[in-house]
Amino acid sequence: MTSTTQVKTSIPGHHAMVSLLGSGDGLLRLVEGAFDRVDILVRGNEITVTGPADDTEQVVRVFTEFVKLLDGGQSLDEAKVKATIDIVRDQEHPSPAEVLSDSALTHRGRAIRPKTVGQKRYLDAIRANTVTFGIGPAGTGKTYLAMAMAVLALRRKEVTRIILTRPAVEAGERLGFLPGTLFEKIDPYLRPLFDALHDMMDAEQISLLMERGTIEVAPLAFMRGRTLNDAFVVLDEAQNTTPEQMKMFLTRLGFGSKAVITGDVTQVDLPNKGQSGLRVVRDILTDIDGVEFCALGGRDVVRHRIVQQIVEAYAAYDEEREGATPS
Repeated sequence: MTSTTQVKTSIPGHHAMVSLLGSGDGLLRLVEGAFDRVDILVRGNEITVTGPADDTEQVVRVFTEFVKLLDGGQSLDEAKVKATIDIVRDQEHPSPAEVLSDSALTHRGRAIRPKTVGQKRYLDAIRANTVTFGIGPAGTGKTYLAMAMAVLALRRKEVTRIILTRPAVEAGERLGFLPGTLFEKIDPYLRPLFDALHDMMDAEQISLLMERGTIEVAPLAFMRGRTLNDAFVVLDEAQNTTPEQMKMFLTRLGFGSKAVITGDVTQVDLPNKGQSGLRVVRDILTDIDGVEFCALGGRDVVRHRIVQQIVEAYAAYDEEREGATPS
């Protein structure tokens, strides 16, 4: 029989309980739903938690982390509450508030922050290394966070330009055969990067910086033969590079530059089942100081809940297929 314990915690008086519990106690109900073996009683600024010892300890820690977030000037919402609960339950990090308080960039009062421990580790890796690989499924924020760090580096004058690139696989990189101007040819392949960029900078500023060459958005083929000094370079959809293209890109880096390479090795679109440069590069760049590989997974998906479940279902399916023995 599971023993029951009761723990009381007091919320500092300078915090309004509605900020902690949500309008109509909506945030409190999220905690109660996640820990259905405990009873939570709120009286004034005191919270009493009754239930199995492990669960009561985790619930008290959740509320402690909520207070830290509020102390840091953040407001609580459903996403932060769920993220805090997940981090506490999975014991991934000693301080969920530290994870959720980190900031990659602030634009017009809106901070772009990590929402999972994996994303926090990814940001830390970008800060600490010259070359960072962010590998994971769609929705894990790998490209978005990399671009936010690039914009931040430009603002801080740590670099003099940003270069965003991805392979135009659908066109086989033979862009000259496509109709229209150069911009019209490459726009469909680079549009996701433009969309993210517009979340981080004003449109007028983007246009001006692109005219000056401070921001460049171009297909990977345009990187050949260049040396990229004092630049923050983001290579997106890197699973669609060949090993030769990956080598070409990595050897473009010059002095004062930083590169982030992102991709999903389960979504290779190379023609004729070509070998992905992203799949082989980890075996090649082992034990090189300044290079780090960050793996993001299903729990780092920050899109709609169903997207996370889809990613996890596909991962389980692929694992089962790989482990199956042919009859």
